[in-house]
Amino acid sequence: MTLYGYFRSSASYRVRIALNLKGLDYEQVAVHLVKNGGEQFAPAYRALNPDALVPVLQDEYEGHAVTLTQSMAMIEYLDEVYPQPALLPPAAVARAHVRALALAIACEIHPVNNLRILRYLTGTLEVSDDQKNAWYRHWCEEGLKVLEQKLAMDTRTGRFCFGDEPGMADCFLVPQIANAQRFNCDLSGMPVLMRIHQTCLEHPAFIKAAPANQPDAE
Repeated sequence: MTLYGYFRSSASYRVRIALNLKGLDYEQVAVHLVKNGGEQFAPAYRALNPDALVPVLQDEYEGHAVTLTQSMAMIEYLDEVYPQPALLPPAAVARAHVRALALAIACEIHPVNNLRILRYLTGTLEVSDDQKNAWYRHWCEEGLKVLEQKLAMDTRTGRFCFGDEPGMADCFLVPQIANAQRFNCDLSGMPVLMRIHQTCLEHPAFIKAAPANQPDAE
């Protein structure tokens, strides 16, 4: 199994966590998003992913080569093909709840703060770095505040986003908090998120997946 990614990419980070939680062996291929004009734009990489985004996951399933894009699809695939330990709960309603938590990050917070969006702001629209960072903090803080409310009011929240074992939602939460901290977001009013985040950071799968522990870390 091969994961093409970038140490600081939150989407790559999510998949690394999931792979580690599953105890799967995988090779990493670094795709630097900044050097050489962005290695994700190289023709060889675009042949893997025309979107020029990371990560890409390659595997072999039932004798066939599999190439996957989009971190949510990868994590769903891993949970179906390598079912233990499960990243989603067994009941349909609970699974939908966990997916909704993950998608709140993947669809509502992360897209407007992605690297290519930030580059468009400073490049094409010529906003200042201060304005770009204010944009980032606004949307990240707004999204995380909502997630805090959802977790705080739900009795299914435990040591982790759902219950007392790490799962899909935690794979998405930890990278987003890491990005929020990089951009100096105000996380002071989010005690549930930060408690779960700290619990995750003490888990071996999350430690191994941390950006600083990747072979391409700068």
